[in-house]
Amino acid sequence: MGPVARESRNLRGGSIPGTAAHPAFTLTQRTAPPVPVLIAVPHAGRVYPAEFAENFRHSSQASLRLEDRFADLVAEAVARETGASLLVAHAPRAMIDLNRAPDDIDWDMVEGEAPATRARHAAGRRARSGLGLVPRRLPGLGELWKQRMTREDLVSRIEQVHQPYHAALSRGLESLRDRWGAALLIDLHSMPPLGPKRGSDAAVDFVIGDRFGASASSSLSAAAFDHLTSIGRRAAHNRPYAGGYVLDRHASPSRGLHALQLEICRATYLDNELREPGPGLKAITSAVSGLIRRLSGELIGGWGLPQAAE
Repeated sequence: MGPVARESRNLRGGSIPGTAAHPAFTLTQRTAPPVPVLIAVPHAGRVYPAEFAENFRHSSQASLRLEDRFADLVAEAVARETGASLLVAHAPRAMIDLNRAPDDIDWDMVEGEAPATRARHAAGRRARSGLGLVPRRLPGLGELWKQRMTREDLVSRIEQVHQPYHAALSRGLESLRDRWGAALLIDLHSMPPLGPKRGSDAAVDFVIGDRFGASASSSLSAAAFDHLTSIGRRAAHNRPYAGGYVLDRHASPSRGLHALQLEICRATYLDNELREPGPGLKAITSAVSGLIRRLSGELIGGWGLPQAAE
C-alpha cells in the first residue's frame, strides 16, 4: 500500500527560547484522519540556539546520546504511509525533556534558592540521576553545563516548550477520540543497542512499553508483539523501557485513550556510527507502518467501533 494522499494541516506551536520564534513543535493532522493514531516524537529535536549551545559541554557527544537521533524521519515516513497524525518536537531534549514531569527538577542546576514548595530532596528519581526535566549529567561525560541556568530561563522553557507541546498532544488525541470513539498514542523513541545483534540471544530491535498494562489495553500490546514477531523482529515488553511521563499524563484507557511507548534500536536504521540515516531506514519504516495499521485495526475492531465517515 502506498502513501495515503489526503489533505493535511500543520500547526506550529510554542517557541524555542533563544531563537527568533522558531516553533517548539509541529502537529500534522489529516483533515479526515484515516487511522485513530497519533505518533509523537519528543526527543528528536535538533535546534540548538547559539547561546544555549555555548553553555553545553561535550556538545557533539552529549547531543548524540540525548537525542533520539533521526527518529523523526522514521515517524514522518510512517505518517505519510499510514495517515497517522504526527507531533514532532523541534526543541532538543538537552534544553527540556518532554517525557518528564514539569516539577522533576534538580534545583542545584538553577541559580538562587529552590522555591519553598520545591524542596531539593523532593526532586524525582530521574532528576536525582541527572536526567530530569533538564538533563544535568551523563555517565562517562559528567556535568553537561558550564553555568547554572537562571530561574527565568527555566520558566521560559516550561512555558514556551513543555506546556504547549503537551496541550497540543492532548488536543490531538481528543480530536481522534471524538472522531473514532478511541485513540492510540505511539510515543516514539530510539534506544542504543542493548547488546550484540547476532546470535541466538541477539538484542531486541524494539521495546514496547505500556506502563505494565496501565496505559493501553492488553489486546493492543499483544497485537503489537504479534505483528513484530510475524515480520521477524525481536521485541521486549517494558524492559528496560516501560514508558514515562507522556504515558502517565495522556493515557486513559477507560476514556478510550490508549498509549504505547515504542523504542527502536538505533542500529536498525542509522549508520554504523549511529550518527546518520542508514540503509535500514526503509525497512524500519515499513515495519512501523505495518504496526500502525495492525494496531488501528485492533483498536477499531476490538471495540466494535464503526468506521468514521469520510
